[in-house]
Amino acid sequence: MTEQQAAILVIDDELGIREGCRRALSTQNWFVDVASNGAEGVQKLRERPFDVVLLDIMMPGIGGMEVMDLIKEIDPETVIIIITGYATVDLAIRAIKQGAYDFLSKPFDSETLALAVRQGLEKRRLSLETKRLCQIEEAARRLEEEKAQLQKLDQLKSQFTLLVAHELRAPVAAIQSFLKLILEGYVPPERHMEIIAKAERRAQDQLALINDLLELARIKDRERQSERAWVDVAKVLRETMELMTPQAEQKQITLAVEIQPDVPPVHANYKHICQLWNNLISNAIKYTPQGGHVSISLRQAGEVIQGVVQDTGIGIAPEDMDKIFQDFYRTKAAKEFERMGTGLGLSIVKAILDNYGGTIQVQSEVGKGSTFTFTLPFAVPIQPPAAD
Repeated sequence: MTEQQAAILVIDDELGIREGCRRALSTQNWFVDVASNGAEGVQKLRERPFDVVLLDIMMPGIGGMEVMDLIKEIDPETVIIIITGYATVDLAIRAIKQGAYDFLSKPFDSETLALAVRQGLEKRRLSLETKRLCQIEEAARRLEEEKAQLQKLDQLKSQFTLLVAHELRAPVAAIQSFLKLILEGYVPPERHMEIIAKAERRAQDQLALINDLLELARIKDRERQSERAWVDVAKVLRETMELMTPQAEQKQITLAVEIQPDVPPVHANYKHICQLWNNLISNAIKYTPQGGHVSISLRQAGEVIQGVVQDTGIGIAPEDMDKIFQDFYRTKAAKEFERMGTGLGLSIVKAILDNYGGTIQVQSEVGKGSTFTFTLPFAVPIQPPAAD
């Protein structure tokens, strides 16, 4: 801001003071405007910015102290110089404490006035420059934070790529080894079917991994979200239970389901809700020993629906609790109990719930079982879905 650009406003109820200030300051090539009372002055400040305001502290109507507060609301960087004939120390202290930059006692000469205004303009320039530097520093800080986040994302992406490569490589290497045993004649013909069956199981493992990876990528790709509709979560749970019952019966695991009547629907992708129930319930059955018990419940809890899947399985160690929703993570106990598994089931569950503003919590004790509790927000549709 140069002095030629400076704008000064004089607010005083005395015509002589207003015009005297106008004449004295206009010789400095500053733009000078005047107001005869506080209300008029505030209106002018709302219409255009002023660098310095010369303010009479004793005026009818809105007093100078009140005008000071309004000026600071409009532009906190405006420099206020008090002019008054009631020059008491107490009044000066009050004005300075309230935000005035300087204090001039009436009468004052043009040189004193010009000096005070010039110092005020310099103060405003420095204040605005400081503010600009602070904004630059804040922008630089945000850029550094964003840069750090991008670097972290790149690192996570690299780690994820290495994990995917490792997980995909292992089944292929196993299949290749099985086939070499046959092709190079290391096993007799009567064992060929046994080796081929092993290779086929590893191929199934890899196909399951690829399917989970693709599904996880689709869920996390927010720019290509599937269309949503009103989904009856209770109905999906019943359908999932029909599919899971044979698996539970094979392990002699008892299933118990409790569904609260009239659970409201959620606005989601039908397939996602299926995957949510499927992954949680299949995990419960998979990691529960023969003869165990799995119970599932669904109810409305305030503004969310709450699903609970509880099992009497192998449980999760405390040191693993913060890791179970990570991609590819399987606990040592899980690997020992069940060889097959991609380590992506709970990642998919977490990604689905994140998409819809849901939550999931886990309580577990090694050797006694685990309880997974999730919530999903719901909104009652204008026309609820028709009952089947």
